[in-house]
This record gives sequence, structure tokens and C-alpha cells, in this order.
Amino acid sequence: MPDSPKPTGPLPDEAVQHYADFSEARRLSTGANRIELARTQELIMRYAPPAPTVVYDIGGGPGAYACWLARKGYEVHLVDAHPLHVEQAQRASDSQPEAPLASVLRGDARRLAFADESCGLVLLLGPLYHLTQRSDRVAALHEARRIVRPGGLVLAAAISRFASALDGMRLGLFDDPAYLPIVEQDVQDGQHRNPTNDPRYFTTTYFHHPDELQAEVEDAGLIHEATLAIEGPARFIQSVVERWDDLIWRERILAVLRWIETEPSLLGASSHLLAVARKSS
Repeated sequence: MPDSPKPTGPLPDEAVQHYADFSEARRLSTGANRIELARTQELIMRYAPPAPTVVYDIGGGPGAYACWLARKGYEVHLVDAHPLHVEQAQRASDSQPEAPLASVLRGDARRLAFADESCGLVLLLGPLYHLTQRSDRVAALHEARRIVRPGGLVLAAAISRFASALDGMRLGLFDDPAYLPIVEQDVQDGQHRNPTNDPRYFTTTYFHHPDELQAEVEDAGLIHEATLAIEGPARFIQSVVERWDDLIWRERILAVLRWIETEPSLLGASSHLLAVARKSS
């Protein structure tokens, strides 16, 4: 398989269509995705400098994290490649007039309009898996390095190489024989493709092996501090998902996920990974 399709913009056509058909705006509030939301918020707050630091949320989608950070007093600028997400993020910002986003723009993570060293934190919670060529991922990380101030942080999310295999077992997707070759390709080289167009199987993306993130971060000139499991294996355990609204249970699960978040033997069992990187002072 070739390294990547050759899209005319940051998203290939099938990815544009996927997000037009699938409600990303509601995803993080449903099912196992709530674990992703809680852990990502926890990790952002662990590493973010104090408000009112300027934050650039690149690939920020409909604005779930950007609007949450704005409510915490940060000056947040959101950029996304999909026009629907830009519209949704602007509506979400308008719905909280006491803490709106500083700006909402359509753009490309590889070529940003922001000035050099103009923020304290860059979030790249979507671009790395939508850029299927390594050179493009490094370019996005290099742009993040350009716009963050010396000593500032870049938090970059990736999807695990093994996410579709584990989700297929959890959700019974292997009942469809067309799903097996999708998973086989993922495991072989991380180039996730969905010729069926079934939205459950996601869209054209790149799934990282946990060992790859550090090299990409460092090739962009950033200092790699950690690669962390976001959900860990909790996403794939039905009892965890079913009891997530039990706050005592939830806090106990979150404590365990903190204890194992850096364990190398478990990183690939997390659907999402987070690279923590810093620009040298």
C-alpha cells in the first residue's frame, strides 16, 4: 500500500465525508469515549501552564476542549480543517458568551497563520492521525514548535496501532468479514483505510505504534518528555464503561490509569496515546 493518498488539503475526501456524516460534536459524551474525555482533560490540566496563557487548539474539531479551557480562563484559539467543525466550534463559543474562544479559524496544521513563539501551549489532538505521511506529521509538529514559546508545551494525540483490533473484539465487528483486512493492514503498517465506508470503521488515518511518537517529536526539534496512555485498557472493559457514572468507581479507575499510563507493555492497549513535548528554553 502507498504511504498515503494525495489529498488536495489537510483531509482526504473520504475523511471530509466521514465527519459530515458522523457527529463528532456528540462523540465524547457517549459510551467509552467518556473515558477519553476525562483522561485527556486530566492530562491537559496536569501539564498546562496557568491561565490566562494563550493556547492554540490545532485540529480542535467542534471545540469540546477549546471551550472547556476558555471557561477556565485561557485565551484559546481553535483551528480545524473541516468547515463543519469550524461552524460547530463557533456556535459552541457563541453559546458561552462569558468565556468565548479568542478565535475560530479553518486551517492546516502544517501551515499555521500564528506568529512565532506566540503561545504557551499547543494542542494537537487530531492532526497526527489525519496526516498519513510521516513527513506531514513532522511538519505539523514543527509548526507547533515554531508557534510555542521557549519552554512551552506541545500535547499531541495519536491513535494506537492496535485500536481497531481491540475495538473489533469489544464491539463484535469481526462478524463482518470485511473488517478483518482493515485490522490486518493496521497491524502491519498503521495505514488505516475503510473501503466499506461503514462509519463504525472510521476513515483514512494513520495509527501509531507507541514507539514511533518519540522519534517524530524529536525530528520536529522538540524535547520528548513522555508518551502516555490516555484510556489505557479501560475502554475495552465493559464493566468500566457501564459504571462510569458512578463517581467513586470512576475515580478509582482514573487512579489506576494514572499508575499504568507510562507502562511500555500496556501503551498499545490504549486507543489513544498522548505525546508530551517541550520546546527548549
